Amino acid sequence: MDDQIHIELKNVHKSFGPKSVLNGLNVTAYRGKSLVVIGGSGTGKSVMLKCILGLMKPDSGEILLEGKNVVGVGGSQRDVFLSKFGMLFQGAALFDSLLVWENVAFGLIQGKNMKRADAHDIALEKLSAVGLGPEVSELSPAELSGGMQKRVGLARAIAGNPEVIFFDEPTTGLDPIMADVINDLIVSCVKQLGATAISITHDMASARKIADSIAMIYKGEIIWHGQAADIEDSGNPYVEQFVHGSADGPIQMDILKD
Repeated sequence: MDDQIHIELKNVHKSFGPKSVLNGLNVTAYRGKSLVVIGGSGTGKSVMLKCILGLMKPDSGEILLEGKNVVGVGGSQRDVFLSKFGMLFQGAALFDSLLVWENVAFGLIQGKNMKRADAHDIALEKLSAVGLGPEVSELSPAELSGGMQKRVGLARAIAGNPEVIFFDEPTTGLDPIMADVINDLIVSCVKQLGATAISITHDMASARKIADSIAMIYKGEIIWHGQAADIEDSGNPYVEQFVHGSADGPIQMDILKD
């Protein structure tokens, strides 16, 4: 493949006491491309993201950013490392005490010591990029609908023109129409920035819309990784069951019965 590897996880393990969550996870994200990791609840998707971000340290394995292992990086190196990232959190995670524009500009003001006036201008620009006008900038998050909050979260994720953007269940809690709006915005924003995108989701409509490639995680391992267009013909029974949302298949849910 001619694409340049941007982020690579090699044989990553992470356990919490006796519970093993990541079991030798291997996955690659290519520069300027959108990787979507699918999988059910409790399969290790969020732990994978937290390990990449350095919020958790894997027990073993390597996490390579542009070929350099960043596991355990601290101090000023960690600040440089994190400055390359933007993130859209699952629940938007806006600060209730700040106005919308201050939420969007938070990383610019607090992380990059940018003057408030300059950060305000960038916030308005990024809000416009996600379809929100300047009048929204002076509102509080509590005055926004769920879809608008998600768009503000996306504006914040792209405010620093990051090289890599993480999307944590970007359409959770949204109706199908608003979810599709958010998916379209994710595609356009990532394309405009030329950023590498890594998303985790169990929403197959979202995965199909925003992914260049899709990887499926099951019991802490990547069991299939291929082009998004090939997901319907993966030939993998676990992937087929998940994609079609079938109760019948190799993935068995723990259900308490009377």
